[in-house]
Amino acid sequence: MLMNEIKVAIADDHQIFRKGVILSMRSYTNIKFVMEAENGEDLLQKIPEFEPDVVLCDLKMPVKDGIDTTKIITKNFPNIRVIILTMYEDERFVGHLMDCGAAGYLLKSTDPTEIKKAIMDVMRTGFYLNPFVNKVLIKKNYSKQKFNPSLTSEVVLSDREKEVLTLVCMEFTAAEIAGKMDISARTVEAIKDRLMERFGVKNSVGLVFYAMKNSLID
Repeated sequence: MLMNEIKVAIADDHQIFRKGVILSMRSYTNIKFVMEAENGEDLLQKIPEFEPDVVLCDLKMPVKDGIDTTKIITKNFPNIRVIILTMYEDERFVGHLMDCGAAGYLLKSTDPTEIKKAIMDVMRTGFYLNPFVNKVLIKKNYSKQKFNPSLTSEVVLSDREKEVLTLVCMEFTAAEIAGKMDISARTVEAIKDRLMERFGVKNSVGLVFYAMKNSLID
């Protein structure tokens, strides 16, 4: 074992995503993935055997989701740092998870170099604050009103996701949306892909119908 090797676990119900994260970080020799789990219950059962230092945990998983899992880990295994790795880009989720004891909050579009930095930081300082999380903490929205998020029923959109969805419904292309929002077309496509995965649709038409049916845009 390397001198400063950090043992990491990843919990996500998509095997391809788990393998992709592990593969993308194989060049970081001081980080060793010691276990995988397909849901929170699976993760909690394996922790005593593999004793990870850090857990990369998805939010929406079957059997036991990332919210309940984070609460249990921080209570029963206080030395383990939990970093949320999710597609949910919403400030209220960030605040709630930090209240539950999460040490960091990353989106699934995060570059492997930032995942590495987050792992190193939570081991060194106990937490990782990126600009997204800093924004939440500075605004202190989550401390003004309690938010108990649902991962099964309520559809929660960030301001940027809602703006992209609105412009998609207005029939703007990704390039046009990028110009209006002053972001890259690649970012627009990533947001659209994330929304399609969450809504269970396959294309922009599906996004429009879902948004209209569920009154997600004004």
